[in-house]
Amino acid sequence: MVSVLQNVAIDCANAYELALFWSEVTGRPLHPDDKPGDHETEVQLADGPVLFFQQVPEPKQGKNRLHVCLRPDTSRDEEVARLLGIGASLVSDHRNDDGTGWVVLADPEDNEFCVLRSAAERAATS
Repeated sequence: MVSVLQNVAIDCANAYELALFWSEVTGRPLHPDDKPGDHETEVQLADGPVLFFQQVPEPKQGKNRLHVCLRPDTSRDEEVARLLGIGASLVSDHRNDDGTGWVVLADPEDNEFCVLRSAAERAATS
C-alpha cells in the first residue's frame, strides 16, 4: 500500500490573496469556486497535487520546516526578478560565480520558497 500526495497545505492569514499570488507565480488558475473572503482556496497545478491555502488565526513563527522549490522555464535570475516584482521578498541568495546555486524568497506572508536554476542552465554547466 502507498499514499498519494493530494495537496500541499499552506497556513495563512488571507487564503484568497495568498492563492492569487501563487496563481501568478505558477501561471495556474485558482479553483473556479474560490472567491475573495474564502477561508480555503486552491491553486490547481497542471499535474499532481494542488496548492491548498487555509486561513488560520495564528501568525507564522520561525522558519518553514517544509517549502517548495521552483524550477523556472526561463533563467533563474529572470524568474527571481519577476517574482520580486509581483510581491516576493529576498530571504537569502545562494548563487555562485559559476552559475550554480539557488535563491530563497518569501511570499507576501513570509513563507519561504527556493528558485532553482532552469533545466537549460543546469544542462549548460554539467
